[in-house]
Amino acid sequence: MAATGETSWAAPAERPRPLHDPDPYSTPPYGEPGPWAPAPPVQHPAATPAHGTALSAPTVAPPTPMPTPAATAHAPAPVPSTPAPHVPAPAPAPIASVPHGTAPADPVLQVTDPWGRYDPWAAASAKEQASARGPLQQTGEGVPTEKQRKRSARRVLFAWTLVVALFSAGVGGVAGAYVQREGLGGDVRLPQAGSVPAGRAPDSVAGIAARALPSVVTLHVRGADEAGTGTGFVLDTAGHILTNNHVVEPAGTGGEISVTFSTGDTVKAKVVGRDSGYDLAVVQVRGVHGLTPLPLGNSDDVQVGDPVVAIGAPFDLANTVTSGIISAKERPITAGGGKSDGSDVSYVDALQTDAPINPGNSGGPLLDSRAQVIGINSAIRSAGSGSEADGGQAGSIGLGFAIPVNQAKRVAEELINDGRATHPVIGVTLDMGYTGDGARIDSQSAGGGPAVTRGGPGERAGLRAGDVITEVGGERVHSGEELIVKIRAHRPGDRLRLTVERDGGEREVSLVLGASEQN
Repeated sequence: MAATGETSWAAPAERPRPLHDPDPYSTPPYGEPGPWAPAPPVQHPAATPAHGTALSAPTVAPPTPMPTPAATAHAPAPVPSTPAPHVPAPAPAPIASVPHGTAPADPVLQVTDPWGRYDPWAAASAKEQASARGPLQQTGEGVPTEKQRKRSARRVLFAWTLVVALFSAGVGGVAGAYVQREGLGGDVRLPQAGSVPAGRAPDSVAGIAARALPSVVTLHVRGADEAGTGTGFVLDTAGHILTNNHVVEPAGTGGEISVTFSTGDTVKAKVVGRDSGYDLAVVQVRGVHGLTPLPLGNSDDVQVGDPVVAIGAPFDLANTVTSGIISAKERPITAGGGKSDGSDVSYVDALQTDAPINPGNSGGPLLDSRAQVIGINSAIRSAGSGSEADGGQAGSIGLGFAIPVNQAKRVAEELINDGRATHPVIGVTLDMGYTGDGARIDSQSAGGGPAVTRGGPGERAGLRAGDVITEVGGERVHSGEELIVKIRAHRPGDRLRLTVERDGGEREVSLVLGASEQN
């Protein structure tokens, strides 16, 4: 028992035992300070005062000291006393809205309050207040200027435009290919080549035709019994025109011949002279000015394969131009022969061409690459009727024949100057029915006289009846017609070398050609 007047101490209470096992990780006991910093005090936003109302300095309650464990362990038991009066917790201090750019008086109170930037009681609008206080930035980054924002907008617009353009081009290409492949869409428009220069090379077919056409004419012949169409070309400025004899023959002595030029002008014409043995004729027009003669070339210089152009009026189609080559030279052909006496037979040592020649081409020019006349188109070989003058209606099969211009030139000059042409002759009568190889001299003439004309070229060269002529100038002849063709390819007065078979032997003779005014 304690003495009176002494203070009695209560025995220390037993330390409570934890409700759980000790922490194996040595975590500090609950309630004791740890290595972590205490959390900041909770702050509650206060209502924004009316515009213009000054804010009082916030009152911050001092922190309540925490009892230490030692004090709790050694503190005496509490003495019952009168309970302390209840002190209410201080109200949260209002947080002032700090204007943009102004530092607060107390760093602890610097709190970002987005709602504090707008005052609904202010006279200015929200946009104006935001402009005055500056844009709201919570990251601390720099605010872009108006120029930077416009530049950024332009970049975005350009990028989108490029994307849209590329996408549109791809879609358009795919759609266009599909439309073209499927043939969809509007009307069809076929491609066409552009125009070409008007000029042509002088040696081209077009160039030759352009120079020759003004000198080529179409003849329309009408007689008492028949009519026909042919072609001719201008020889000189006096109006002489060369054509075939069989073209003008239907007119006879009382018929009518009209000549139509490439311009369409038509005039009357008259026969100056004609020869059935050469199948050539000359007509003349008067009162026509500005005629352009066609130049005459040299048929001896022609080679097989040379390009040629034929101009005529096949089947009355005037100014028709065809082209081809020289297929062969010295083709012995005969044409005509409608008369029983054979006076209308023509013998031509012809140029052969594959240039299309048809009825109506007769008398037209055959031109070389220099637009010079090298032949007069006269006959064709048709599929059904053999060799014939193109006065018939047979069509071309690519075998046309023209009188060499060297021969035609001599005959035309004689017809213009004398009205008739001379023929070279050897002064013998041939057996036209002989079927052997070569040309045999007959036993007598058609009138019963000697077959070898007395005093003629043949008698002077030593030819006799029954002799067979096999070669002329070293070229083989196979018939009487071929011999006549070879002879008429020369002029009277030319010297020829003949190979003759007689009594099983062969000899050569030389003779000078004579002249005859008869066919």
